[in-house]
Amino acid sequence: MNKNTLIEKVSLDTGLSKKQVLDVIESTIEIIIQELKQGNEVKISGFGTFLSRIRHSRGGVNPQNPKERITIPEVRVAKFKTGKTLRDALKV
Repeated sequence: MNKNTLIEKVSLDTGLSKKQVLDVIESTIEIIIQELKQGNEVKISGFGTFLSRIRHSRGGVNPQNPKERITIPEVRVAKFKTGKTLRDALKV
């Protein structure tokens, strides 16, 4: 499913226009991104938790010159932890 399909389905389920649904989805995504940038977590009860974590720097190998060692810098990454309702819904 892509963003347009999601917008269509939510529009049909809620009776809202596609433009309204698009605005809500884009606003939700922007808020989640802002919170993760600040190091906060976003919990959606029953669905899951979006977390922001630091991946520490580590050693690596330059793929273009395998004999050369490089340092991969630390970076902030997004993680998602499923909630109980979603986890239970996916069990077969």
